[in-house]
Amino acid sequence: MPLELGQPIADFSATATGDTTITLSDLRGQQVVIYFYPKASTPGCTTEGGDFRDRNAAFDAANTVVIGVSRDGLRAQENFKAKQDFNFELISDKDETVCQLFDVIKLKKMYGKEHLGIERSTFLIDRDGKLAQEWRGVKVPGHAEEVLSAAQALNNK
Repeated sequence: MPLELGQPIADFSATATGDTTITLSDLRGQQVVIYFYPKASTPGCTTEGGDFRDRNAAFDAANTVVIGVSRDGLRAQENFKAKQDFNFELISDKDETVCQLFDVIKLKKMYGKEHLGIERSTFLIDRDGKLAQEWRGVKVPGHAEEVLSAAQALNNK
């Protein structure tokens, strides 16, 4: 079922880097950016993560937590975070629970073959746990800046 703007996001708990479990309801009172990427340590995902990393202080100033999500295992996520010096946590969603909650698993084509994979997508959740904005089929260049601008505007409301 597609998400609608203003709709409360169902609570979830997921295993993340830094030996943490992220529970959405624990983040109430802060805005949350959840961005989904296809695979750790690939060029586009590395660039996207770096763009969020480089703006993390500005996200903090806008009372916004950034969280990355992919289907990679926890070890791959930990290695990706360490190698890229990410200053936010990455969720390991091997069972696709969080992916399905946000409806980001899509049929994709690579080298003429179809497979199910994560559609690069980002969601901005307000302080009350409701969907404020979504981006689907994301193109990496300029995306983190656009999300930051939306988070700053929402924080100033």
